[in-house]
Amino acid sequence: MTTITGTPPARPVARRARRNPLRRRRLIGLLVLVLLLAAACLASVAFGTKIIPFAHVWSALFSPTGAEDDIIVRSLRLPRTVLGVVVGIALGLAGALIQGHTRNPLADPGLLGVNAGSAFFVVLGIYLFGVTSLFGYVWFAFAGALVASVAVFTLGSVGKGGATPVTLALAGAALTFLLGGLVSAVILIDTDTLDAYRFWNVGSLAGRDASIAGQVVWFIAVGAVLGLATAPGLNALSLGDDVARSLGHSVRRTRVLGIVAITLLAGGATAACGPIGFVGLVVPHVVRSFTGPDHRWLLPASGLFGAILLLVADVVGRVVARPGELQVGIVLALVGAPFFIALVRRRKMVSV
Repeated sequence: MTTITGTPPARPVARRARRNPLRRRRLIGLLVLVLLLAAACLASVAFGTKIIPFAHVWSALFSPTGAEDDIIVRSLRLPRTVLGVVVGIALGLAGALIQGHTRNPLADPGLLGVNAGSAFFVVLGIYLFGVTSLFGYVWFAFAGALVASVAVFTLGSVGKGGATPVTLALAGAALTFLLGGLVSAVILIDTDTLDAYRFWNVGSLAGRDASIAGQVVWFIAVGAVLGLATAPGLNALSLGDDVARSLGHSVRRTRVLGIVAITLLAGGATAACGPIGFVGLVVPHVVRSFTGPDHRWLLPASGLFGAILLLVADVVGRVVARPGELQVGIVLALVGAPFFIALVRRRKMVSV
């Protein structure tokens, strides 16, 4: 009997060949983001009202002598940079998660009422309890984010179908408008509350020391772990709830874990720095250009690019308005909106 031998099927080989360039592109993209983040951290430490040479920065970090540059780097700019990295990662991850869970390309962390809940509780803390310190704002803001997210998920789960992207978005929008009206009512009847509230509401890395980052980093770390763990489930949910169930994924568990992760990430970031827009909206769209819709790659890339964007905006705000500075929330609003419009007009956005 003759044995017929032949070459292996060409289709699996071709499929692997198509996958390898995509994987290589994703790995290169992540490597570039890591290098850009290192450069952004260095720029954040070196540039500001006073420009410190890189040699002095190195000396201040690894062999300080107590000179003026050493004090500026170690006491002011290094904690600010660390906070910027933590908050930027949180906002980038939260943006990718909320867009994945709602399947809405215009969604950002504020869609679940996180910013509105934080703002309302901060106003209550100022008005009822006389809170005036950043340490007090952090806990009131985080409590408000948690309460608002639970309320949105509860309202969005009412009915036979349970929580769906549409019901969550509608519940979040309704709660945001309600809490926004209550905030306006309180600050209009009490000018002292308005003066204290607008300092937190502008969104800034300035005036925050290392203890602020220490208060929220654990919440953000837990949120990041939960968010990254839901990546396979998010990939399944992007095909539809019925398909996800048929593939063996628990839609409810994935959605609950996602809401908890978004609350911890966006709530911690908002509590530390105030509401900062644009980052969670635009970052996932930018990184999808090389990661595609696969959340296993999209989520870590969004975290890295969120940190880069926040640090660069903070440096720009310090440099363009010397000897003063523009708050990072203002810089992102001024630069981010035109950039996002140009991005939408000039390239085809990768679907969520």
